Amino acid sequence: MDLPHLSLHDGTSIPQLGLGTYKVSDQDAQQVVTAALELGYRHIDTAQMYGNEAGVGRALRESGLPREELYVTTKLDNPNHEPSRARRSLEESLTKLGLDRVDLFLIHWPLPSRDDYVAAWRALVSFVEEGLVTSAGVSNFQPDHLDRVVAETGVVPVVNQVEVHPFFTNEAVRAANARHGVVTEAWSPIARGAVSRSEPIVEIADQLRRTPAQVTLRWHLQRGDVIFPKTTRPERMRENAEILDFELTSEQMATLSDLDRGPEGRTGPDPDHFG
Repeated sequence: MDLPHLSLHDGTSIPQLGLGTYKVSDQDAQQVVTAALELGYRHIDTAQMYGNEAGVGRALRESGLPREELYVTTKLDNPNHEPSRARRSLEESLTKLGLDRVDLFLIHWPLPSRDDYVAAWRALVSFVEEGLVTSAGVSNFQPDHLDRVVAETGVVPVVNQVEVHPFFTNEAVRAANARHGVVTEAWSPIARGAVSRSEPIVEIADQLRRTPAQVTLRWHLQRGDVIFPKTTRPERMRENAEILDFELTSEQMATLSDLDRGPEGRTGPDPDHFG
């Protein structure tokens, strides 16, 4: 699988398509990730919160793939923002994953009511400096959260992983990311399957002899998002990867973008009020 890569501002690059492991149990993670790696996936997204890093690690170790071919993301869990706890949790993640470094480490949620995400970000920056983490980024950061960590530390995250799909295009966050040179990663890229029930998307899919999920994932690629759709089924993994041999027209792209419902289109929590 010849996956496209996007350049990050720290001189590294990231595969634009990966596998998400949200809600995949640790028991199932090894089998799921093994199937993805056998199909050609090389970017695996997990998190301390998911509780499946050990299963992901078993799959990585037993794959026999060279480390340099793999791109592994994990995320700092919400109770671990305090710098010493962040360090201990990262060390635990590395042990579970069987790695001496992760390619990308993210603050999972800003938790603005606790007002500790700047301290957490400083910790992540130090982990990059120590070589425990290749690249550091954030997740679910709103524009003011992003602006603040940059202003107070002078270090810009390489990515911001946020909810994005046709029903919630999250343009304000994407614009803030672009302003700072931050790559947007889209979680819930097919709106937890809701795109298959959208008549405009289904119509385009029928015209192209593709599935609604493939059309939506292609929309993301052409917008420049990193995507990691979650599935436990190998046939869906294969289908999700078959999006590199067609393009959407500007009119088709606009049709999907015009489905945006603003905050009402969210499938997950509002970061300003979560935690």
